[in-house]
Amino acid sequence: MFNCYYKSSKEKKSFYQHKKLEMLNYIKDSLERKIASVTASIDVLESQISRDKEPEVTN
Repeated sequence: MFNCYYKSSKEKKSFYQHKKLEMLNYIKDSLERKIASVTASIDVLESQISRDKEPEVTN
């Protein structure tokens, strides 16, 4: 996977831990974007529902 040469197994472990952290942060960011999108959709739908409940004003 990664062709790196390490001075010790501690360095190798640290390298993989940092790579795992990067991957998890990427996943977290992606999920946060999806949550924001769903939240915005919910807000718009709720406002449409409340708007449709209001009686129409006719002249």
